[in-house]
Amino acid sequence: MKRWGLSKVARHSSQTAGMRLRARTDADCATLADVWVASWREAMPDIDFAARRPWLLDHLRALEADGAITICAFDGLNRLLGFVTFDPATAYLDQLAVAPEAKGTGAAKLLLNEARRLSPNGLVLDVNQDNARALAFYAREGFAKIAEGVNPRSGLKTWRLRWPGNA
Repeated sequence: MKRWGLSKVARHSSQTAGMRLRARTDADCATLADVWVASWREAMPDIDFAARRPWLLDHLRALEADGAITICAFDGLNRLLGFVTFDPATAYLDQLAVAPEAKGTGAAKLLLNEARRLSPNGLVLDVNQDNARALAFYAREGFAKIAEGVNPRSGLKTWRLRWPGNA
């Protein structure tokens, strides 16, 4: 992880409704992968996301080596509620996953707001076209469709969404 990104996250202690944020550590990896699998299993039950755990962890490490930041949200009992992975330099949000039991708690919005804080000039992301819950969330949060694509791993159609930033 780039030093500037980690220090910015470490200096900014965000707490909302009993939730707190911090940069991912190596100790978080197993639980983070569990949250990712559970979140995707709920959204797309026909895909075996458990089989993709190793890919996810390798993918996050590669993204972070190139400057991306992974921020985790925890509840008051130190349970991982979700995480966001994004690159402030490229403004690309690669992952936002929230545990099924944490949906509706504000964890996703808290994580997205942290990504926005660290990427104030905007964010882009790709979302599966049939992920209605995610599409509704991003629309409420001010993201707009800018392009159509295809997920290279699943072959499913995607939308590229953009949040224009604070300008």
